[in-house]
Amino acid sequence: MQTARRTAITSASILVTASLFGLAGPQVVEAEPPSDTPVPAISIHPENPKYFLFRGKPLALISASEHYGSVVNRAFDFERYLADAADKKQTLTRTFLLFREQQSSRNPSSPIKPESPDFVAPWPRVGPGKAMDGEPIYDLDQWNGEYFERLHRFLSRASQSGVVVELTLFSNTYGDGVWALNPLRAANNLQKIGAVEWQDYNSLKDRALNERQFAYAEKIVQETSRFDNLYYEICNEPGGGIAGHAAPSDVDAWQAEVARAVRGELKRLGRKHLVFASQAFSYTPKFTQELNATFTGSLADAVNVHPLPNTVLDGRTYMLGNFMSKELTLGELAEFCRVAQRFPKPCVFDEDNTASLYRDSTGWTIHRKRAWIAAMSQAHYDFIDFSITVGSEAGTKESSAQIRTWMKHLSEYVHAFDFVHAKPLAGWIESMPEDLVSAVLAQPGECYRAYLADAREISDKMAGEPIGGEIAFRLPEGVYRASLFSPTSGAYSPAMKIEGGAAPVKLELPEFRHDVVIEVRKDR
Repeated sequence: MQTARRTAITSASILVTASLFGLAGPQVVEAEPPSDTPVPAISIHPENPKYFLFRGKPLALISASEHYGSVVNRAFDFERYLADAADKKQTLTRTFLLFREQQSSRNPSSPIKPESPDFVAPWPRVGPGKAMDGEPIYDLDQWNGEYFERLHRFLSRASQSGVVVELTLFSNTYGDGVWALNPLRAANNLQKIGAVEWQDYNSLKDRALNERQFAYAEKIVQETSRFDNLYYEICNEPGGGIAGHAAPSDVDAWQAEVARAVRGELKRLGRKHLVFASQAFSYTPKFTQELNATFTGSLADAVNVHPLPNTVLDGRTYMLGNFMSKELTLGELAEFCRVAQRFPKPCVFDEDNTASLYRDSTGWTIHRKRAWIAAMSQAHYDFIDFSITVGSEAGTKESSAQIRTWMKHLSEYVHAFDFVHAKPLAGWIESMPEDLVSAVLAQPGECYRAYLADAREISDKMAGEPIGGEIAFRLPEGVYRASLFSPTSGAYSPAMKIEGGAAPVKLELPEFRHDVVIEVRKDR
């Protein structure tokens, strides 16, 4: 932190003043140009397996990303998108490499829903017949030069911007309408590969289909492994359990084979890259996902978590939020993060969708709070910023001023301190006002950082009203300075002197809305 921004005061409470607006924050990982000579890729940090090491610096993955169509949507200007992502200090972007989502009135402008002529696939459209979307049929015996040229340009620009890319190889297919858009469906390719129903696409039930899937995954590795700013995700939201079709265990068996193909090709090429994954969820009971095996097994180097209402970890079921519900569920999220801290793998909230479709202050505030809880609990966070569309690749004026700037403040704050050596202290705050949830990272005896957020749901008529009162915590003997940090303005209040010792330290928080960070630092 910059000590020039801290000033001692003598009042008995911490005051959030006008100085909370307009102050700049520290910088994150600087962009470096890509090299033709392969360099070490992003890896697990050797001193703390909850975090990453990228270009010699610790890295937390924090992003409000576009909806994953940067490469496959010809109309999407990824140069503009990545320039804004770098400006907003976003350290991650997800990119789907094959999946294409069906257009709908609910969110028609999503970048992963290109018009049929603008969808760029790994295989060329050659005809003469027509695919199910009315465009020429695909030839799976050829690779599409335009696709790989676009992929290379995207990764090069992301590398120059210092942005890490999650390359998502496959995805759940969700329904027959989406399956109709897939080049690997039999009706869409010359080879008639993929004569299965959508529920069995992510399974080992069709060997001919699997061979094409594995060959595609290996080709992606061949084309991308020289870049240092990427890792591979096996499958987005893998799921099974629909009667008469692949069970979750079948989907996981398929994921293991995809991972084997990816790691085998990396070994052949002499490259080391991380593989991210999550266990397949079950459609029955409704959206139930067990994650213990992903945290403890060999499938994944890091665990991707998509919040579901029945997420099971270490024997407990968590309500992490219903899809597009405007539900905060902040206490459940915080507790899940605390349990995930027990496992020596990074925990990545890879796509938080509880309120992302609602492009307004309420939805964005929900995601700001969830992002801070995750980041201050040794987890990583990404949510879809649906304000980013074709023609609006840097978001809107409103989203830029709010959620995109708020995520910038979070990234700057986290990357400004030694989070690798900080410890989570769940019980550090011994008492606080009702309705608050906290997440604490500390270097005991030196600096304590506590994020405090109003956990009231928007259905509570008092949600968003000012909240304040006394908090109590303990400090070792010594003199400290305490200040507040605003997640919305990215600035600090003046600091006040406090003393540690045997008795709890009690401070009166001024009233605030939604969230605040209290930082207590040893006085030098």
